Parts: sequence; C-alpha cells; structure tokens
Amino acid sequence: MMKTAQIVIGLGFGDEGKGITTDFLASQNPESVVVRFSGGQQAAHTVMIDDRKHIHSSFASGALRGLPSYFTEHCTIYPVFLLNERNELSTKNGNVELHIHPLAKVTTPFDVWQNRTNIRNLEHGTCGKGIGATMKRQESPYKLFAIDLIAPRAMLIEKLKGIAYYYGFMEEQQIEEELRPFLEAVDYIDWMIDDYTYLQSFDNLIFEGSQGILLDMDHGVFPNVTYANTTSGNAYEICNRLRIEDIEMYYVTRAYATRHGSGWMSNEREISLRNNEEETCTFNEYQKELRLGTLDISLLNYALKLDAAYVEATKKNLVITCLDQTDERIELENLNIEFNEVYGSYSPYSKDFKKLF
Repeated sequence: MMKTAQIVIGLGFGDEGKGITTDFLASQNPESVVVRFSGGQQAAHTVMIDDRKHIHSSFASGALRGLPSYFTEHCTIYPVFLLNERNELSTKNGNVELHIHPLAKVTTPFDVWQNRTNIRNLEHGTCGKGIGATMKRQESPYKLFAIDLIAPRAMLIEKLKGIAYYYGFMEEQQIEEELRPFLEAVDYIDWMIDDYTYLQSFDNLIFEGSQGILLDMDHGVFPNVTYANTTSGNAYEICNRLRIEDIEMYYVTRAYATRHGSGWMSNEREISLRNNEEETCTFNEYQKELRLGTLDISLLNYALKLDAAYVEATKKNLVITCLDQTDERIELENLNIEFNEVYGSYSPYSKDFKKLF
C-alpha cells in the first residue's frame, strides 16, 4: 500500500489554528501518527473534543484523540514540561505515547533561565521556555540530545554541568538545585528514543507544523523570528526519506491576522471579536497581548509561494479558522494559487469544520 502524508502549515505568525486542523485530520485518519517537525515546548495548539480540552506543547495535537506522537530531530523537548503535560494529558484519557528522534535537542533549566533573563532575548521576543537558548547553545560544543537522556547517568550529569558552566553557573549547590527537578523528570519518564524507522509502520503520517511561515528563522523579519524552520521543508525531507510521494498540504490561516509577540506586522488594528472565550493566546509577561489585524492577502501569497519552493504536493488545501469570530471579508479571489479544497472552521471544535468550496 502506498504511504500518504498530510502536512499542516501556518501561513502567518503562528496561532493560525494548526491544532484544530491536526485534530480534524486525526479524526479522519485514526490509525495515523502525528509528527512534529519543528519547534518544541513553546507550541500551544488547542484541541477540544466534547467536554475535554487540551493545549498541546510537548505532545502532538492528535494525542487527545488517541493518536501517538513523534518528535523529529528538528524539535526540542524539556523533560520538566513534558512530564507535567504527560500527567495532565493522562487525566483526560489522551494518548501519552511519545517517540522521540535520538537527535532531538534537549532544553535544560539553564536554557530556560537564559531565555528569561537575557535582555536581547526579551527585546527580540521570547515565550520564556528556553527554545532560542537551546538552539543557540546547540551550535556550541555544549550539546545535549534526546539520546543522552538514556545514557549512563554520570555521563548525562557531566554534560549538564558543562552546560551550566557555559551559562556562568559555577556554584555546585546552585547547579544541583536547578538540576533536581530536571533529573527527577528524566527518571520518571519511560523514554522511547526511536529513529525514523519507527514511522515506517504507519501507512499515513500527519505532520504538524509549529509557529507560522512568517516566523521562519530564514525568512521572517529578523530579529523577531523563531529559532526554527517553519516551512514544509523538514517534513518534506522526511517524506522523501520514507519514500512518501502522496503528500497533501493543509495551509492554515485565521479569518484575521494575529501576532503574539513583538515585531513587524502589517494591517495591525483593533478588531471586534466574538465567540473567542477559548482563546489560548492571552496576555503573558513575555509576549504581552495578542495583536490583531486584517488579513494581508499579499503576505498570504508570499507565504504560499515561499513554501512551494520547499515541497511538491499532490493536493493543496486552504483552512480558514475562527470564521465565527468576525465578519471580516477575505479576498480569496486575490490568492495566486488554486486550492483543491477550502475548509472553514466555525467553532473551537474540529467537528464543525465545513468544506466551503
């Protein structure tokens, strides 16, 4: 049987509705695995099923519906956050099966500290969860990978101490205090470290993007970018490795523009919203308020053409979320691409997805 894949990509600055779109695809393909191929614990992808709600960060957005998760080498993980979310997801009867590529990057307490205290990080924009610091540190000799979490304990501790020294932590007692919850989480989790051969057992893969194309580290407006490649590039490379040729794209945007964090944004203005009580992107001390604006069709065209440089797809679909929140008109006739299907989301529940045309 020919293997198939769906790739979910955000066309904006993140928060487009990748979680609800992934859940929709999971409901249509219940024997699939959901693959995260960029970003890490900074994701906040909301899924609502009946009376259950979960914000997916360290698990992919098929977990609440019962699908397993896989984090690729392009992702980061933080054992403390992962354990907390695992416990929360378990109480909701979600699937806590998580397989991680051996070369996924590991965030440490010292990376989180760096993200939250470094003035340049704060100026450029951070969610305060250690992603940027982790990726920057990984360019140095002080690396830490998922495979190291199952290495001999003495070896792991030596690597962690090296990372502490890298950030200027010198007092042994302070280092031990910072590491205690981290090591407890490492010990509690039954790590499933698997390379891409694990994915070969599935006939269908759902690739869930992180952030949005306009925050891509190579294509966003520097310095207000994410330390990740958020186009389809990573997912497409994995599809090629697994010899998957039947690839369907799901490009996602809200009915209006958003940006949670500092940086350039076109068409920014106040928009009167309704039915947005379940909004995940609320005020926090690092990203502040969620910023709103009207959709910039020229930016959507830019993002679509940019992503087409990375992936060859069998079908291309558009998903417009939050259609119940605003009456803003979307000039779909001005998009420079012909979609196979256009879907609309009229509530926080994927069961309310509708095919527009």
